[in-house]
Amino acid sequence: MAQPGQQTINIGDLDIAQLGDELTHLTNSFAQLKQAQNKFKQCIENVKELGQKENKDKALLVPLTNSLYLPGKLVNPEHVIVDVGTGYYVKKTQAQAVKYYSQKATYIQSNLEKLEETISRKRENVSVVVQILQQKVSAQINTGGPGAAGPARPGQPKVKG
Repeated sequence: MAQPGQQTINIGDLDIAQLGDELTHLTNSFAQLKQAQNKFKQCIENVKELGQKENKDKALLVPLTNSLYLPGKLVNPEHVIVDVGTGYYVKKTQAQAVKYYSQKATYIQSNLEKLEETISRKRENVSVVVQILQQKVSAQINTGGPGAAGPARPGQPKVKG
C-alpha cells in the first residue's frame, strides 16, 4: 500500500529506460555528495594539522590559481578563513572551523542515507519492471502472440525461441 504523499503507479506503465536514467542520475548524485563529504572531512584534518603550535612561522606556498603559488609564512595558525559559499569567506578559530566542516559532513551524511534508500527503491523498481517485461515476452512466445517466433516479415529478422 502506498504511504501518505506517495502516488501509486501501474508497473506496466513504467518505462525501463526512464527508470534506468533516473537510477543513473541518482547514482551520480550519490557519488558527487560522497565526494563533497570527503572534501569536508579532509578540511577537518587540514585545519587540525595546520592549527598545531609547531606550525607557527612555518614556510608554505599560498595558491593564487591552480598552477600559481607564492611563498608565504604561517603567522597565526589559530585562525583560518573559511569559504562559506557564494563567494563569502569568514574568519574562524580552528575549533569553529572544525565544527563548521563537521556539521557540513553530517548534513551530507543524512542526505546520503536518504539518497541511498531512494536508489535502493529505484533498483527494486527496475528489477520488477524487467521481470514483468520478461514474463510478457515469455507469454507472447508461448501463446504465439505478437512478437512470437514465426515467419519473418519482409525487413524483419526471425526471432528464435
